[in-house]
Amino acid sequence: MERKNVWMTYNEKQLKELESHAKEYMDFLNEGKTERECIDGIVNRIEKEGYQELQTLMKGKQTLKKGDKVYAVWMNKSIAMFQIGKRPMAEGMNILGAHIDSPRLDIKQNPLYEDGGFAYLDTHYYGGVKKYQWVTIPLAIHGVVVKKDGTTVEVNIGEAEDDPVFFVSDLLVHLAAEQLEKKAAKVIEGEALDIIIGSKPLVIDKKGDKEKEKEKGEKKEGKKNKESAKEAVKKGVLSILKETYEIEEEDFISAELEVVPAGRAREAGFDRSMILAYGQDDRVCAFSSLKAMLEVKETERTACCILVDKEEIGSVGATGMQSRFFENMVAEVMNLTGEYSELNVRRCLASSCMLSSDVSSAYDPSYAACFDRKNVAYLGNGMVFNKFTGARGKNGSNDANAEYLGHIRAIFDQEDVHFQTAELGKVDLGGGGTIDYILALYGMNVIDSGVAVLNMHAPWEATSKADVYEAKRGYVAFLEHASLS
Repeated sequence: MERKNVWMTYNEKQLKELESHAKEYMDFLNEGKTERECIDGIVNRIEKEGYQELQTLMKGKQTLKKGDKVYAVWMNKSIAMFQIGKRPMAEGMNILGAHIDSPRLDIKQNPLYEDGGFAYLDTHYYGGVKKYQWVTIPLAIHGVVVKKDGTTVEVNIGEAEDDPVFFVSDLLVHLAAEQLEKKAAKVIEGEALDIIIGSKPLVIDKKGDKEKEKEKGEKKEGKKNKESAKEAVKKGVLSILKETYEIEEEDFISAELEVVPAGRAREAGFDRSMILAYGQDDRVCAFSSLKAMLEVKETERTACCILVDKEEIGSVGATGMQSRFFENMVAEVMNLTGEYSELNVRRCLASSCMLSSDVSSAYDPSYAACFDRKNVAYLGNGMVFNKFTGARGKNGSNDANAEYLGHIRAIFDQEDVHFQTAELGKVDLGGGGTIDYILALYGMNVIDSGVAVLNMHAPWEATSKADVYEAKRGYVAFLEHASLS
């Protein structure tokens, strides 16, 4: 069974819509390189489209009716959006779920040190990365520093044209004979991924120091002057941080700083058919889900979109999918619609349909031996369905029901949405996971769907504009028509 390249199917109107959607998506990637930045941008956008904050409505004891749009943010890293449908929520929702975290380098809590005339920040990589891909490329620092008085300092350095950038050094090839004999997993060690942030010592007025020493005639004053010259590069960096951001070294303890590739999303290829950018896993599905929520009109079932943190490290923590945040917000929404009971919440979740919107591996002819060509996603062939993920013998997988997949097929064929089915790679080579198995615990129908990505988890990932467009179209069709009850 062969799926055609969807570029061949578009008319002029669709091509214009596709390019507009791609431009919007690239802007989304540029504005949100961290979870917090994504949430800020999403909230600003959806409030303009009539979404109201759930917590505000709860305080005012307001009620919700069909057509109302509400959202709830958790710890500035996860968000749930609801558009109330015509049917009772106890009959189930149509849910889109994606994650907004991506592999990166995180700054440690005691990170700043000097060695060999360089100032460094010590890092701990986040998520599944090939460590050697992160050396010698321009890097930016994004995040927040929370001071003891509760003040939050936002940090974004390395993205503007006149900003400095940072980097991880690598051994020159002339001296790398032993290094090149190592396995790829060991060529660059995790503790070697520290970023260079400066090399200029803090300027010391030596003449003034000598005059003071002469005047006082005290040897201990001279000793003090010598000590002030130690770690001068580190002190130089601290001086800049203090002057620019009012940040002290101790403030790193309560900071969340993420190191990401510096630079904007770019069109790729002479034909500009692809997008090359950081963080497309999984912000490509997050953006497409968001757009779908904003495009759907009145729906039969309540439409929901949940965008979460921590998927790359197991969906753990208070902002990951394994937390009770989503379940709690469903209960609160049902309370405002007048439907709340513990039984109704359970019925709602069990009767819901979900697309766990995450990326899939794209076929790469350069590494053809890793893929089953009959069961792999191809760039430009539409959005992707993975009936199961997991590793090897489907370990850790939610294997979607055939009845549910048949229902989705019918919807997509009705709405002329182009899709393909795939697995991550050959059976015994490994695998991956998404948030689907967590939602499946409620008994709801869940299947993985999303966009094929080339270079997945690399600093720069590639997608097809056509697949991004089809994903959004597919998500709209799902929100409007999915129902197995």
